[in-house]
Amino acid sequence: MPETLPSSTLDFIAQVHRAYAGLMRRAPESEEPNLGGRLLYVGKLDEAGRAFAVAANIAGAATLAASELPTALRHAQREGSIDFVVNSLDEALRIMKNEIRKHEPVAVAVSLAPEAIELEMIERGVLPNLLPPSSAAEPTSAYDLFLSQGAHQIPAASLYTQSLFIWAAPAEYAKNLTGFEALLAHHLPPADRLNRRWLRLSPRYLGPAARRLRSVACDGDTAKALITSLGQPLNS
Repeated sequence: MPETLPSSTLDFIAQVHRAYAGLMRRAPESEEPNLGGRLLYVGKLDEAGRAFAVAANIAGAATLAASELPTALRHAQREGSIDFVVNSLDEALRIMKNEIRKHEPVAVAVSLAPEAIELEMIERGVLPNLLPPSSAAEPTSAYDLFLSQGAHQIPAASLYTQSLFIWAAPAEYAKNLTGFEALLAHHLPPADRLNRRWLRLSPRYLGPAARRLRSVACDGDTAKALITSLGQPLNS
């Protein structure tokens, strides 16, 4: 039930959305904007790294992360932040190469310290297309080198002005979550492709605790209309 949801679940959804909003600023203009074919290197698989990995899956990118901590790797895989945990960069590249070629999302974590992976990436000439904002990543010489070689930094979340509103599916939509999504989408501008993608795909990647939750980022007028229809959001 909504009242039993821990605030950490809502906070993580908001964190993922901020990462998604930043990522999608790097998406090419198209009928269906996405980051298919791009590689995001998040570095350390901490909470920020998990949020960016989830956001990248929603945005359509491939993600590479690293951690020498078995507990962090297990947690990320259990919550769905990471699709695969491997033991080497070679294994990670074999998985990601095919998905990047197909423009499909995938998130892979290597069970080594980020410093070790970054050194090997430099030696092998593996250049990510995207990096987290400097505020979300520990500064390293590899980070600066990747930027100097053409990697793009994700814009800071502060540039995104709309607020995210999160609702649990009402009882009448308990067995019709697609209908609940359609109700929310009805209030969005037709041209708001980024928000529509988030609404459609985010439940697939946000983990078990968010399975019955849906969220949209919108302006004040749209928020008022949704609140009139659905009541106060969980994160109000």
